[in-house]
Parts: sequence; C-alpha cells; structure tokens
Amino acid sequence: MRCRRIVSCAALAFVAVGCSGGGSAAPDTSTSPASSSSSTSSSSSSSTSTVVATSTTVPTGPVYPLTGLPVVDAAVAARPALVVKIDNNRSARPQSGLNEADIVFEEIVEVQTRFAAVFQSRDADPVGPIRSGRTQDIDLLGSFNKPLFAWSGGNKNVTKAIDGSDLVSLSAQKSQVYQAGGFHRDGNRRAPHNLMADTSKLFTLAPAGSGPPPQQFQYYTSDQVRTGEPAGGVAGEMFGLAVTWTFDASSGLYTRASGGEPHLDALTGEPFTTDNVVVMEVEYRPSPADVRSPEAQTIGTGTAMVFTGGKVVHGTWSRPDRLSPIQLTDADGNPMFLNVGRSVVELARAGNLVPVP
Repeated sequence: MRCRRIVSCAALAFVAVGCSGGGSAAPDTSTSPASSSSSTSSSSSSSTSTVVATSTTVPTGPVYPLTGLPVVDAAVAARPALVVKIDNNRSARPQSGLNEADIVFEEIVEVQTRFAAVFQSRDADPVGPIRSGRTQDIDLLGSFNKPLFAWSGGNKNVTKAIDGSDLVSLSAQKSQVYQAGGFHRDGNRRAPHNLMADTSKLFTLAPAGSGPPPQQFQYYTSDQVRTGEPAGGVAGEMFGLAVTWTFDASSGLYTRASGGEPHLDALTGEPFTTDNVVVMEVEYRPSPADVRSPEAQTIGTGTAMVFTGGKVVHGTWSRPDRLSPIQLTDADGNPMFLNVGRSVVELARAGNLVPVP
C-alpha cells in the first residue's frame, strides 16, 4: 500500500510532555559516494490526501509534533510514537518505509549502521527489514513519551534491558505481537534481512493511555530568516559506510547515497530523502549488555551541525537526561531551527561527516 502526502489543517493541536542478533553480510567499503536525483517523497495518514506542501511551508494551525506539518487526522495526531529498528546491511536495501518516517536516526552497530525510524503522522505497510535492538536505543528514544518499539528481538541481556525500560517492546519473538503486528517474512529477500511488519497494525498494539510524543525540534516560522552558510550537503563515513546527503534546490530535499550507490525506499521506489539532516557527534562506548556492541552516548553535550534549505549551521547538541528532547544551539547559544518536514539524525563519531561545499 503506497502512502500519500497529507498537509491540510484540522481543528485540534496535540502537545504531549512528556544487541546483538542475526548475522550480517560483508560491509560496504566504498569511499566515493555518489549522489542521486532528488524527489519529493510521499507522506501518509489514514486515507486523506491533499495538495503537496513544500519543505518551506510554515503552518499556522495545529501540527504533528515530529514534523511540524499541519494536522489532517486528529486520531492520527493522538497516536504514540512508533520506533522500528530497520536493517541497513547492503542485503537489506532498499528498505521499505524510510521516506514515511517522521524522524530517522542512523546508529553505528557492530557492522556499519542501523536505522531507528520513528513513525507518528504516517504509516508504512510494509516496513522493514526489521532487525534487533540495542541498549543505546533506551537512552536515545526516552524523549518520545514511552514509544512503541518494534524489533526482531535480541540476546538475553539486551532483551532484559529493553523489557525493563519504558519502551513498549513489540518484539517479533512474542507470538501474539508477531501475528497482530503483521510481522512476516518477505520471500524475495534472504534471511535475516527479510522480516517485515505493518505500522498500521503495530499502532493497534499501543497500551491504553498511550499518548503522542512531545515536539523534538524547533522549526522556522514564516517571519524568520534562514541562517547558516551555503552547503551542498554532507558527506563522510559511518563506521566504514560511505554516506552522502546531497541538497536539491528544486525540491528543497536532501537525497541519500550509501556505499556510493543511490539509496532507495522500496515502498515508493523513490530516493531516500529528507527535509533536514542533523549531525550529532557522539562518543561510542561498549554496551554493558555486549562489549562487542557500540553504544552511542546521547546524554550530555557535543558538536552538532544542522543542514536545512541548502545551508549548514554549526553548534552544539545537549540533553540533561534521557527523557529530554535534543536541544540544538548555535555558537551564540541561540536555538538552531529546522524546516518543517522529515528529519534524519546522524549519530556520528567526531569528524566523520563534513559539509559538502
């Protein structure tokens, strides 16, 4: 089922306050990323579609908390956040649903990277391939107000840590979750890179009393001047994987290349794009659940870069605790703003991703 973009306003705003598993194929080693043509991605809710909004459209009414885009469906706006752990091994590409997520985090794992795709305003049926979680997800996702967490399962130490956290574990190893969440194996892919599910079904597993996440970023308003230095995008490597985000002025989007090849979304057949790229330079330490697994340290402070609208702003990220959203400030201590729309957050080691002139 293809997802459709929705952008018109409704009558109500919603503001809430609030490791190891499976084998991996050989890593990609290309260090010469190539860009692909940018394309406006589709967005979805339940069944309503209207005209497509540009990335610089600034809404004046109720908005979805994770994109800043206008609310179309009040019931969808009231949903909790759903995080799906998506495989990024070469054999897993093209993944299904990356362009439908509101926010996508890219994390370093034992072999290159994995995505934590956060859904709230749209659905992806199917989504995947789905893989195992990591202890780093517990701190990273704490600010999303007890989000649903869809994953393939993990070793006993990781499972114990996630089950003991406030993440709502939707593990494929639980038979009831597997059936109700639409988990299935894609016969056109090889295991373990073939586990899929449906976000529309996963959302139905939310516990009673679940609420929407709080806003995670600050967005430009119509009277604000876009700041920053001109930049064609951002490029570098994430633990041996060549990553490039190239800005396309005609669409206002950044287009992804991985390992020197265009990165596609299998759900739509379009390039993986985003309105904003946030680079957080973080330290990785061994996970207490598995010393072979790197764990991003996302509480504290570090260097940050925000890429939006063909410009880059340099500054700092900070979080006093795991329940607090990421705060982004420039060199003068002022907030760094994003354009409304979808965002990708790269949890990179220092100096590994740099602006493209």
